[in-house]
Amino acid sequence: MFYDAEKFLLVQLLEENWQTIREEYLALSEECFDPWVQQSMHGKGWSVFGLIAGGMTLPTAKKCPRTTELLMQAGNVGLAGFSRMAPGTHILPHQGWAENEYRCHLGLVVPEGCRLKVLEETRHWEEGRCLVFDDTAMHEAWNDSDKIRGNLMVDFLKPGKKQFSIDNVPSNVIEYAKRLFESESEE
Repeated sequence: MFYDAEKFLLVQLLEENWQTIREEYLALSEECFDPWVQQSMHGKGWSVFGLIAGGMTLPTAKKCPRTTELLMQAGNVGLAGFSRMAPGTHILPHQGWAENEYRCHLGLVVPEGCRLKVLEETRHWEEGRCLVFDDTAMHEAWNDSDKIRGNLMVDFLKPGKKQFSIDNVPSNVIEYAKRLFESESEE
């Protein structure tokens, strides 16, 4: 289910700074993005660039200092990164694991033909605007355009929740995050 994005302070902060965030997103090369770790579950064409995992800044975040600073300023962010969908991509129906969190998508580069369906409701992304939804609800996404769609994807604590839960996080996602953190020690 979707939620009224205007109710969240995070949304206000992101929307007020969306052009700065977009500039950092656009400055990233294609090689910076990794296929979403659960590719077999979601299909191909979805790639990500991580900024925050488990509430901690990833080594890769230094490439996007202003975006990372804004996310850390917002607080209560468990996961954040840039999400790209290749032209013609359909991310198959799936459910997330973050029961204590909502997911926010800030549209950065949104060609026509890009949409997100959560349960039975479908919405279109807009540049500079956020969609907030429950990632544990069945959802799927499409990019029916011939251009790349880019978003900032942020998981943040639901009101009244005190901590992030990793109880339901798939092991391959945890291993992927560990590899990202370990890459910092190699540099």
